[in-house]
Amino acid sequence: MGSLPAARVTACRPFSHVGVDYAGPILVRCSNTRGERCSKGYIVVFVCLSSKAVHLEVAGDLSTDTFLGAFKRMISRRGYCNEIWSDNGTNLVGADRQLTEIYEATQTHSKKTEPYFSNLGIRWRFIPPSSPHQGGFWEAAVKSAKELLRPVVGNEKLTFEKLSTVLCQIEACLNSRPLYPISTSPDSFEALTPGHFLVDQPLNLLPEPDIGHLKVNQLDNWEKVQRITAEFWNRWRNEYIATLQPRGKWRNRRDNIKPDELVLVKSDNTPPSAWELARVVAVHPDKHGLVRTVTLRRGRSEYQRPVQ
Repeated sequence: MGSLPAARVTACRPFSHVGVDYAGPILVRCSNTRGERCSKGYIVVFVCLSSKAVHLEVAGDLSTDTFLGAFKRMISRRGYCNEIWSDNGTNLVGADRQLTEIYEATQTHSKKTEPYFSNLGIRWRFIPPSSPHQGGFWEAAVKSAKELLRPVVGNEKLTFEKLSTVLCQIEACLNSRPLYPISTSPDSFEALTPGHFLVDQPLNLLPEPDIGHLKVNQLDNWEKVQRITAEFWNRWRNEYIATLQPRGKWRNRRDNIKPDELVLVKSDNTPPSAWELARVVAVHPDKHGLVRTVTLRRGRSEYQRPVQ
């Protein structure tokens, strides 16, 4: 396996180096009027290569101008990018050409403004054709946004406003995932998340009442948006936790969980963007010395869980 690019391992401001790709299409309604026509919409996925933070934007089509609009919205909230990685999509190549022309045009300005505009230079790096594995970092985010959002939305046709709200909440779910323990202290139950790089704390959503027991035809428009977010959270959380312990056919011995380790507990009742973290108090190995069960501590309560 080749070495990671320098952008993946160099400490820098979030979204200084980003990967970008498209997800979709998804049907979008022009308005809430009954019988209104629907058109195809797309999701532009921006992924920070150093912090794994995700930024989602809605695009009406695959044209270069539409992508530049989504790109401008992204840098207006996340700051300028030094480097962009992507595949060889024609709209992305066109966007790179236009940004290059803009950058070259700014170099003809007076020397007074040249230092300011020279900071806006953005390097666009395209992976080789027919090599999607080299873009696996952002393809994973596309998978989370596309393969989970499509079955959750189903036949529901959202307006641009509702889809933007859903994507912002999905973005918060993706950026709240635990990456690594913040402290080795047995009394600490915090983990580093992509949200820490953005707002110095995990991203959270407003608490909402549980409406999972209600039928879809009993919900109003914004309750449907809330339900889509909750269903996405349930599906993506279970998928993410499953990737943290890849075991194949479980034929290879793995290191046992040890006391005082910070672990992520799989729970079916947590609200969106809330991850149940606990510390291991004691381990219970079997006769072969393999730890199958552990005792966890969360606050003042202790309970047992299997390592799976």
